[in-house]
Parts: sequence; structure tokens; C-alpha cells
Amino acid sequence: MGADKSCECSAAPKLIFACSGAADVGEIADRAARKLTREGKGKMFCLAGVGGRVPGIMKSTEAAAAILAIDGCPLNCVKNCLEQAGFATFQHLQMADLGMEKGKTAVSQENIACVAAKCVELMPGDVCA
Repeated sequence: MGADKSCECSAAPKLIFACSGAADVGEIADRAARKLTREGKGKMFCLAGVGGRVPGIMKSTEAAAAILAIDGCPLNCVKNCLEQAGFATFQHLQMADLGMEKGKTAVSQENIACVAAKCVELMPGDVCA
């Protein structure tokens, strides 16, 4: 029984929307989201699709079990994009709260891991990816 790792708690995934901006913190946010996806903690999803109101992406986002927004800098583009599309219930990580500053933060495995670990703390634990 212990070998079966199938999910029976929910059909809806946890979706992760990340800043993928041109700055160092955007790259870190993007890479942390990809790391979380690889580890099965959630599914990175298309923020541009939300911004463009693509019907299939909007429906999938509406059906998500949980949503996480990762913003690289205090402009909060991810948070603002989700809110402007009508999404009000989501967890939000502002990387400046972790001491990461745009233009001054190394894109390193340590910083990517730090962001990913904070995201795991923010996401509900009993919801399957």
C-alpha cells in the first residue's frame, strides 16, 4: 500500500504563477516555480494567459484547488494580474520580504531553494498538485 502515491484528495491542481521578468528576482521566481513543479508541489501555470484572459486558462485557474503568486519585486505584477482578472483568493510571496532586491540578488541555487521553501510554507499541505 505504501508504494501507491496516487492522489485521491482532489482532481484540481495547485497552480503557481511566477514573475518571469527580466531582472534577477524574476529569474529566481521563475526557477523556483519550475522547481516546485518538478517536485510535485504544484503546477506552474501561464500568467500571460490570465493577463490575456485566454478562456481555457481562465477556467483552469478558476477550478484550481489553490493558487500561489510569486512576485520578484514590489511592483507585484503577478498579484495585480491575478486580481485584475478577478482572482481574490490566493497565497502571495513578495520576494522583497525575503530580503531579495531587484538588481542586487544573485541567481543562485541557494536563493532559488529559499524562495521554493517559503512557497511550500505558504501553500496548503493537504491539496494534491
